[in-house]
Amino acid sequence: MRDRFLWLGCLVYAALFTWLGSLKFEAHRNLVDFGIFAQTAVNAFGCFCNPIEGSHWAFHFSPILYPVGLAIMLVRSPLTLVALQAIAGALAAPPIYGLVRARSDLTAARLAAVVTWLYPPLAGLIFGDFHENGFAPAAVAWTLYAFDAGYIAGAAVAALVTLSIKEDQAIFLAIGGALGAWRYRGTDRGRLAAAVGLLSVALLIAFFGFIRPHAAASASSWQPWRFYAWHAPSQQSPAVALGARLGFVLLVFVPLLFLPFRSSMMWLAAAPLAEVLFSRMPTTFTLGTHYAGAWIGYVLAPFACAAGALAAPRRRTALFVCIALCVVELTVADPLHPGLNLRAAQPRDAALDRFLTLLPPNASVATQEEAYTHLALYDPAARLLPETASETTDACFILIDRAFADSPRLQEYGPALARIVADRDYTLARRDGAIELYRRIGPCR
Repeated sequence: MRDRFLWLGCLVYAALFTWLGSLKFEAHRNLVDFGIFAQTAVNAFGCFCNPIEGSHWAFHFSPILYPVGLAIMLVRSPLTLVALQAIAGALAAPPIYGLVRARSDLTAARLAAVVTWLYPPLAGLIFGDFHENGFAPAAVAWTLYAFDAGYIAGAAVAALVTLSIKEDQAIFLAIGGALGAWRYRGTDRGRLAAAVGLLSVALLIAFFGFIRPHAAASASSWQPWRFYAWHAPSQQSPAVALGARLGFVLLVFVPLLFLPFRSSMMWLAAAPLAEVLFSRMPTTFTLGTHYAGAWIGYVLAPFACAAGALAAPRRRTALFVCIALCVVELTVADPLHPGLNLRAAQPRDAALDRFLTLLPPNASVATQEEAYTHLALYDPAARLLPETASETTDACFILIDRAFADSPRLQEYGPALARIVADRDYTLARRDGAIELYRRIGPCR
């Protein structure tokens, strides 16, 4: 673990994805989650909330956002979030390196680290909008590495970090803890696994029995259940839905040569993969979204164990092939979608940013994604336009920028905006080129 190659690679990876993330942000290509988590993090030591969700506790158990909030207090910049997620992605490689190094030679460990840095699902996760799941691959991998190496204290700390990310990790560690307690019964590792499993169950009871109901007293159900509402009509035929899932499995495991299946540790990945594959919504099994954070660590760790256990002549060949396959997948199915997300800032980007600085401090403004993500860190009252034309908004201002004509919220709410302006609920307060700011005539909040 004192290999300069490893830590220099981490530094390069973190710097590269921080830079790429900054380009994406400057081009206004971030989506809703970036704004939601920016507002939650900046309010971490207050309401732990945002105008879209209300209390974030009503949706997820994510104490990991407290240290993120502390970082935002120290450096209040969107790039702080971008850099934190980039660093988290880089730190997924050292435990994979360590798992391979414990079973083989230095070269193989270095090659496995390169595979991790090039692994397309990880790259897509880290380049995507800031999300609590961005910390999961590294936290999970460090937990499994420390447990495998017999570092009891280190494994305990890493498990606590993992549990602080999101409530689904408690489900996964409850299962993993039970399996580990049985497999290593009578040993320190077995006792640690049992303790982690019991703590995970207690956390689930606390979150679903007390925390979430208290935070969402007016909510009838837990919002993420919509992903698994199979009774709802599907927009895809069974054949298309099955094909999409099979394609996802290939994109996950082909770059790893299906090596994770050669390790018994792969059983730990069953529940995280089931979480996304059993969803009726394809977003969960689409690379480039934050849902990949749930399972990446549980897949890379058995990959490392299996790769390290290969015979010496085959080991390096397999790892070189994995590197080549990662490059091929990044070329033909890049989850970063660079053609869409990476471009030089345009005059419309600068014009929107200038206009946002003219808004009153803490303005109650409903707007589209491009403006919301740039307001979120500085304006706790900024929110999105309603998702459907039938909904209403009581924001004091509505801001739209027709230069971003493909904005989903602008397209969805454009007709409703024309109606409420015609009804004299809002009136035009300022226009600057394609940017329009409307002020509510009646009471606003």
